[in-house]
Amino acid sequence: MSPSKNKRQKTENGHSNGDSADELWEIDEETLNSGAVGFTASQLFIKNPACVAYTYDDIIMMPGHINFGLNDVDISTKLTKEISLKVPFVSSPMDTVTEHKMAITMALQGGIGIIHSNFTVEDQAEQVRKVKRYENGFITDPICLCPNSTVADVLKLKEEHGYSGIPITDTGKMGGKLMGLVSSRDITFITDTSVKIKEIMTPREKLSVAKKGIDLHDANEILKETKKGKLPVVNEKDELVSLIARTDLLKNNEFAQASKDPVTKQLLVGAAIGTRPEDRERAAALVEAGVDVIVVDSSQGDSVYQLDIVKHLKSSHPKLQVIAGNVVTPSQAIHLIQAGADGLRVGMGIGSICTTQEVCAVGRAQASAVYHVAKFARKYGVPILADGGIKSTGHITKALSLGASCVMMGSMLAGTDEAPGEYFYQDGVRLKRYRGMGSIEAMSKGSEKRYVWENNSAHSIKVAQGVSGAVQDKGTLLRYIPYLVQGVRHGMQDAGVKSLDETWDKLYNDKLRFEIRSPAAQKEGGVHGLHSYQKRLF
Repeated sequence: MSPSKNKRQKTENGHSNGDSADELWEIDEETLNSGAVGFTASQLFIKNPACVAYTYDDIIMMPGHINFGLNDVDISTKLTKEISLKVPFVSSPMDTVTEHKMAITMALQGGIGIIHSNFTVEDQAEQVRKVKRYENGFITDPICLCPNSTVADVLKLKEEHGYSGIPITDTGKMGGKLMGLVSSRDITFITDTSVKIKEIMTPREKLSVAKKGIDLHDANEILKETKKGKLPVVNEKDELVSLIARTDLLKNNEFAQASKDPVTKQLLVGAAIGTRPEDRERAAALVEAGVDVIVVDSSQGDSVYQLDIVKHLKSSHPKLQVIAGNVVTPSQAIHLIQAGADGLRVGMGIGSICTTQEVCAVGRAQASAVYHVAKFARKYGVPILADGGIKSTGHITKALSLGASCVMMGSMLAGTDEAPGEYFYQDGVRLKRYRGMGSIEAMSKGSEKRYVWENNSAHSIKVAQGVSGAVQDKGTLLRYIPYLVQGVRHGMQDAGVKSLDETWDKLYNDKLRFEIRSPAAQKEGGVHGLHSYQKRLF
């Protein structure tokens, strides 16, 4: 067919006549409706005669037209009605995932961390305070030793944490009077590990220190002048209040994306509570500590216990943002929205360490759960948090494209440097412990309230809804989160959407297209046909 004849045919069909180089032709309705370019979310999830629920792996997004650069993709979002994030990532309130170090780094990278509740009330509140007290470049909870500690103690800390620049205080704890500093060069030639630190440390009078209130610029100047790796910060009583490390100063110089309170400029942080009466006192302590959002943590969120505590939180702490859940259907969600929830957590039995669907025979495939709850909650302006089932950046992109405002991750973050626990080696692989909050081990530490609402008698039997395991080392979040961000941006660019708002507009106007993948298609879409391969994330 000649170009001129093709141009005439397009004009007769009502499309572009080709006169403008910038105007692109569009697919005719017959082709569009044939399934040649995929199917709408409505066709997949609503017009569903087979009554099938879908997971992330079951679906694939159709590519769109790219007319923008990768850096033009905006993934800023809403965590709740009032809290905005630059990055739609939330760390799960699990005791092998989120404590203050994870929460600090997540907030610095534009997301947020939710402190788990397997703490005493006082300890969980202190975890929140550590995040709120954090100042960029200042270590507010350094590991300390006392003068009577030994070289063996230093070597043990170096093996566990990878550093040996340790402040020495009279109490061996943060807040004690500064007595000295021990570094790797102090112990290099010491063969007797029973030698006490006070005999080899650099004493207080020879240390360069900074006074409380110093800013990062001045601290950096002191480090430049003294050529030291560590700079203790003390108050007027010469008590240690923080520590500045040259390496951290270089790494943490600027975090433009950081999630901060617009007024106080403190990092944002969340915390989890249960639904028992005593959790009201826990919530009050967390609010006093400065928590920004509370996640009411239940495996099945549609209960009178959760409705009562959500109503209590919204009436007793009107400015507090509350995320309720977990839910997987609109019929669950409507009760929590009615109670005043500012956000919803979606997912039941789909985490890598969760056995709820196997044990209890209740739950839902996550792609279907996210789509239906997000579509319903949107009517009330309530964002949803896709919780669980995330194994790759592709899963994150799919969750967001199905209506989730954020994703909550557990196993994806559990192997990072900032996650609680120590690394260990198994078959030559560097690992960290990871366990479900429904595992017997986690339940014994207090997480049973997530699965059993009444106070159990002494003879009650715990039914595990999770397992314990290990995940591979992923390095520091300072490298890992940027990798995840870039992966999501690539996915959105390939789908032809520049922002999450545009994604959802196309989703609900049947412009975003998907297909269901057969088992063979899923296999084809992964690595295959190789004798062996090495998979590197970044």
